[in-house]
Amino acid sequence: MSIPAVRNLEDAMRDRGFAAYVLTVSDRGTPHVVRTEVVADGDALLVRVGESTARHARGQPQVSLLYPARDADDYSLIVDAVATVVGAPGDHRLSLVPTRAVLHRSAAAPDPASACGSDCVPLSLRASR
Repeated sequence: MSIPAVRNLEDAMRDRGFAAYVLTVSDRGTPHVVRTEVVADGDALLVRVGESTARHARGQPQVSLLYPARDADDYSLIVDAVATVVGAPGDHRLSLVPTRAVLHRSAAAPDPASACGSDCVPLSLRASR
């Protein structure tokens, strides 16, 4: 597979659809993963989550979104973000402000000088107009 033509987060998310996994970490350092739908909300992303995910994000606001690879040759989309818990009790949502986004796959890095030992394509957080 060649390097993807997608170069920004908005286009990559549009290509992947609405469903992604939210990865949080508890105060004890244990990972927690849930599947949810992602909605763009200005410069932020909004996801509906449960009580555990909201609690983890309050204590450890650095979270990640994962759009898994669709087949063996595909790239996963990984988005790091800072989360703010919004919504009422029983209706928890995270407002995510992306800080980094990358397309990643387990393959040799096309650029030997790359900091990523795999095939990684950093994405712009802003759409090109």
